[in-house]
Amino acid sequence: MAMSVQDMLAAANAAVPKLSPEQVAARLAEGDAVLLDVRDPPEWQGGTLRGAVRVSRGMLEFRADPALASHHPALQKQATLLVYCASGGRSALAGQTLRALGYAQVFNAGGFKDLAAAGLPIEPG
Repeated sequence: MAMSVQDMLAAANAAVPKLSPEQVAARLAEGDAVLLDVRDPPEWQGGTLRGAVRVSRGMLEFRADPALASHHPALQKQATLLVYCASGGRSALAGQTLRALGYAQVFNAGGFKDLAAAGLPIEPG
């Protein structure tokens, strides 16, 4: 049976815990979490959260698989990953994909604007 985007988002949201901006800030303060920006490159021009690893949603599987030459070294399976996008939808889907690839500590950090409005530091794109 075919799924709708709403079905896919519901499944992703059920599989990947969502954090509030305050919880994201607390995890980052602990110093061992990787902040992952899965927006598309044109969106990064408007800024990113400070220290975020930029991997567009379309390239995620290729950058997250350690068996591939395109693997991003910041994406380690034992790491805590805090994934964000523009509003939280792509980050939920990305989190579900990362879990399927064997990443256990994955959280949906939500949307860039909400995180920036909550005071998380941003840097130019």
